[in-house]
Amino acid sequence: MNKQPKYRQVADALRREIDNGAYPPGARLPSESELSARFAASRNTVRSGLNLLVTEGLISSSQGLGYEVRSHEVFKLNASRFENLSFPQNGDAYSTDVTNAGRRPHQTFRVEMLPAPEEIAAWLKVEAGAKAVLRFCHRYVDDVPWSTQATYYPGWLVEQAPRLAEPGDIAEGTTRYLADHGISQIGYFDEIATRMPTPEEARLLEIGAGVPVLLWTRTGYSDEKPIRCTITTFRGDLNRMNYEIGDLAGRNEDL
Repeated sequence: MNKQPKYRQVADALRREIDNGAYPPGARLPSESELSARFAASRNTVRSGLNLLVTEGLISSSQGLGYEVRSHEVFKLNASRFENLSFPQNGDAYSTDVTNAGRRPHQTFRVEMLPAPEEIAAWLKVEAGAKAVLRFCHRYVDDVPWSTQATYYPGWLVEQAPRLAEPGDIAEGTTRYLADHGISQIGYFDEIATRMPTPEEARLLEIGAGVPVLLWTRTGYSDEKPIRCTITTFRGDLNRMNYEIGDLAGRNEDL
């Protein structure tokens, strides 16, 4: 006998059917009244089960339109190769990786001068409030919001690389642009964390209830000091990150 609450039984059954393809991405689930009849449960119980799937990010609800299975075509990002100038690139690392995956990149930009926030100043090893350049990108994969990226550069760097403070894209990517101006990134430190999105992040990334974000903070270093700090915020349901470390000669296929 199943001792789980009825609404969880409803959610479990529908989740299995979504996972096995009975309801593919974009499909609409049966109405609440149809599900009530199927599961011999009240509409409130069915609604609770459906809301559980909404919080898990599996389905979305629209007023008057019912419940729809969300698309979950995951994008895989190789964080070891990202920005690695030894690998062939067509434009910046983001455009290269998305295009190589057979998908379509699109991004918008915002550039501004501002005082370095305390946390960013600590990464860049400058005084809090010191002048910094923020290059903010809102990135899409196949017209679906993929990530936001906020990169902070110390103010002293702009004197050597003035395009950092100019609006618009740096087509070859900022890492390559800096290297061409004698400022080579020779190493980086990564920090990865997860949390629930802020309201602004949920709006920009069009995140449904219950979907977390992945925060990837990368601080890049020249041979003398930090030259930038990048915070990339990914949708947790549409992204997977991997690293390659050491000799992988025994790895026979992509995972």
